[in-house]
Amino acid sequence: MAAETVRSPSELIGGTDERGLAAAGLACLDRCLPLLAPDGAEVLRPVWAAIARADAAAWGEAVAKVRVELDGAGGEAAGDGGVVTMVRAMADGIPADWAEAPLRAWAERCSAAALAVHRVHDVTEDGPLHAGELRRQLAVLDAVAHGPTGLRRARELSVEGGRVLRAVVSRRARTA
Repeated sequence: MAAETVRSPSELIGGTDERGLAAAGLACLDRCLPLLAPDGAEVLRPVWAAIARADAAAWGEAVAKVRVELDGAGGEAAGDGGVVTMVRAMADGIPADWAEAPLRAWAERCSAAALAVHRVHDVTEDGPLHAGELRRQLAVLDAVAHGPTGLRRARELSVEGGRVLRAVVSRRARTA
């Protein structure tokens, strides 16, 4: 039996529909958002709901609300490796339109940014934190490929990933 080839997030994003693209991008942002806004996960709930309904109007309203609520969140911390800037770009880049092209571009940028954020906080360039983020991204893309039923799993993976990243950052801050 031949070994299964592991696909990259970029390859999987290439074959995903609007709902999956929105969920993939939002999941990356959701995992990293605590570095910008510690209570930011709650801000994203209406956006997750809009994805579940695949409702373009609700999406646009929820995105506008997120922008207002995150305006000014998270100042740049010295020595953070540009992490806050990367997370801010993910949040600011959420497309207002529920359309394949802007959602695909945003999902790809979020994937790359989330991997970079995890790499900055990892013990080595491609260490366990980065590897865990890559696994979560692939799992989210796999879950959303199953339609709306996969959104719950995508959200669970995001919550778990956010907790892991917060714990690592907190631990490093205590030992610094």
